[in-house]
Amino acid sequence: MQAVYNLDQLRGFVAVAEEGNVGRAAERLHLTQPPLSRQIQKLERAIGVELFERTSRGVELTTGGRVFLDDARRILALVESASLRARGVAEGSAGVVRVGFTALTASSVLGRWIRLATKHLPDVELVLREMVTRDQISALHSGQLDIGIARGVRPDQWLATRQVHAESLMLAVPRDHRLGRSDGPVGIADLVDVGLVGYSPTRAAYLHEAVLAVFLQHGFTPRLVQQVGQVNSVISLVDAGVGPALVPESAAAFHRPGVVHRMIEHMPTDLVRAQAVWRVDGLNPAADAFRELVLSNLTERGHEAT
Repeated sequence: MQAVYNLDQLRGFVAVAEEGNVGRAAERLHLTQPPLSRQIQKLERAIGVELFERTSRGVELTTGGRVFLDDARRILALVESASLRARGVAEGSAGVVRVGFTALTASSVLGRWIRLATKHLPDVELVLREMVTRDQISALHSGQLDIGIARGVRPDQWLATRQVHAESLMLAVPRDHRLGRSDGPVGIADLVDVGLVGYSPTRAAYLHEAVLAVFLQHGFTPRLVQQVGQVNSVISLVDAGVGPALVPESAAAFHRPGVVHRMIEHMPTDLVRAQAVWRVDGLNPAADAFRELVLSNLTERGHEAT
């Protein structure tokens, strides 16, 4: 027959076992002695084992009682732990947060977010997913992500955004290219008629438009010899000698032996921006706590609300 007992009986048993005296255990539990004695008797009947031997000085655990004491303590600890976890999840200090990020923001933004969560939300598990902006938006709409780090997202009735990072563009140049051998900043005018690696207008629309605008402001259209969808792919093509490319400053983290980086004259410092994006109707307290944490610790170039 299955034993049926409750937590109050277990707590009473543990208190009596630790005190060695029913009277002292009753005081500890803020009970009178008779109700506590009845709890122990009911527990013994439920498990079919005599837990204590009564002596003139109090009570002593039987062999079965000593074995049961270890299990009783584990059960009570597990119940307390489960309660703490449940409260933590409800309050946002524990749980799972699904975070989307692009390859480039892994070094410029995501690393900082992970360090903040590790320090301030140690019981929150981050599930990290590398995704291009378009896929992040789809995943946010479908509820597969809690928050994303993306570019060029317009808020709508479902999604809110806030800028979390801004940086400039610089020139990535093949090491043996004439511009790679020069010292000091490069002017945009130096890139007239230079075959460049660029960004796909469909798969990397944000960077494509940002780079194109730079050239148009200087009165000419760049000559693009290749267009790809990822910054790391652009750097790989530069490394292979295909041609120079305008890349975000953080792309320097992709160390390639055949690539050198040059500053560009008169380039705005906040031309390339990254945003935090999240659902306005999210129901995950841990995600809310994580978002509040990272947005309250923005860098000096990531403080503007989108």
